[in-house]
Amino acid sequence: QVQLVESGGGLVQAGGSLRLSCAASGRTFNSYVVGWFRQSPGKGREFVARIFWAGGSTYYADSVKARFTISRDNAKNTVYLQMNSLKPEDTAVYYCATGPSILSYNYWGQGTQVTVSS
Repeated sequence: QVQLVESGGGLVQAGGSLRLSCAASGRTFNSYVVGWFRQSPGKGREFVARIFWAGGSTYYADSVKARFTISRDNAKNTVYLQMNSLKPEDTAVYYCATGPSILSYNYWGQGTQVTVSS
């Protein structure tokens, strides 16, 4: 099992910034890629960004490209999501997830709420 704990959510005005953290523990050898997803009321879960522990390769959804940056600290088993130029439509519960591949996010965190006011 891999445990994930997100933190860093909150309320921010449009145009502001937040940094989310996702700390992994447990059997982290089962974790090769970490993704951030979000879900807002009435909408399905949406992919935001992902990063590989080895090499640090990243990929972003078009909706957040150039505004969000995903990074990792391998020594701390922690992945970050720096969110800049936030918009009201970024309001959602943000989840991090991990697994052996981008097709297998087997472990999920509990989520952290991000609210962007206009």
